Amino acid sequence: MFSGRSNWNLEENRLSRALARRRETGKTIIDLSASNPTTCGFSFDQSAILGAFADPEALRYSPAPRGLPEARAAVCSYYAEQDCTIPMEEVFLTTGTSEGYSFVFRTLCDPGDEILVPTPSYPLFDFLADIQDVRLTRYSLIYDHGWQIDFHSLQRAISPRTRAVIVVHPNNPTGHYAKASEASQLAEICSQLDIAIIADEVFLDFSFSGERHRSFAAETGALTFVLSGLSKIAGLPQMKAAWIVTAGPPHLKGSALSRLEVIADTYLSMNAPVQCALPALLDQRHNFQRQWRTRSSANLGELDRQLAGHARCSRLMSDGGWNVVLRVPAIRSDEDAAIDLLQTKGVYVHPGHFYDFPGDGHIVVSLLAPLEEFTEGISRLLSFF
Repeated sequence: MFSGRSNWNLEENRLSRALARRRETGKTIIDLSASNPTTCGFSFDQSAILGAFADPEALRYSPAPRGLPEARAAVCSYYAEQDCTIPMEEVFLTTGTSEGYSFVFRTLCDPGDEILVPTPSYPLFDFLADIQDVRLTRYSLIYDHGWQIDFHSLQRAISPRTRAVIVVHPNNPTGHYAKASEASQLAEICSQLDIAIIADEVFLDFSFSGERHRSFAAETGALTFVLSGLSKIAGLPQMKAAWIVTAGPPHLKGSALSRLEVIADTYLSMNAPVQCALPALLDQRHNFQRQWRTRSSANLGELDRQLAGHARCSRLMSDGGWNVVLRVPAIRSDEDAAIDLLQTKGVYVHPGHFYDFPGDGHIVVSLLAPLEEFTEGISRLLSFF
């Protein structure tokens, strides 16, 4: 009766069951996997956010496949602050980046076509690909005093059915920004083989050093789709507001824009109130990102302070994002370690295999928790090892 594309294994994993049991008992949990900024003690300007929805224009239905001009203009201004000029007609608004992926996959792929995705990386891609009848092929990020794209594995993964390469900039959870040389090499490969780049830049603004990294929206050599949105940039995941920016050679970009417009016109998914509020909501990123810089700096400093006195654990180098990767003793599977840590110390973390790390010995820790909670959680974690 049901589609084969939805024939997933829906059974809870062992770690999820252990977490549910601990919650049922009422025992305390220090969550070092937190990814929801609205529950992590950040301060939001309630009057400005709620006031943004008082625009009378939100009561009128004015369908626009690419999104209302005022909202798209705000997105263009965001990129202009990064010295990247984006024409408004190259922006499409979507209800979340997941829908943006759906639009791009439908634009590029027939059933059974392939998309290259990095590993380690966030596991969401598998579900998005299944829903769109697309196959995923992995290419590697390798670690050697910092992360880098393994172009040998990337080129080996390319087949006649490859339609695009996803690059997460910076990667989640490794924090790897594509360096200028890597972006150039990737664009050259994709241009030669008529393959598109799909650049996920939801964490672009979250550099630990404060350095501004170049957006793929400035790419001119290969057809490129850049995905981003309010969920991470402004810490407002509940608003479900995102966008696609299309870049690259004019002849390919023009064809892509025409196809995207038909798809967007078919769905008309972005609701008017959020579109009208988007300029004000996007402006909230300054307040949220200031708080994030203060908190991530404090948490990273505390993490490194505690690691300095620990002989068995270390932190892998990272350039940005909301997570860091800890190297821990691989004396058991990462999942077993995470379950034992939860049961004995009350600390919840993500094991490396959630993100397709090769081999055991990796724990992923979020930097979003308040400093006091983070300090106690790391202390318990390190005492466990």
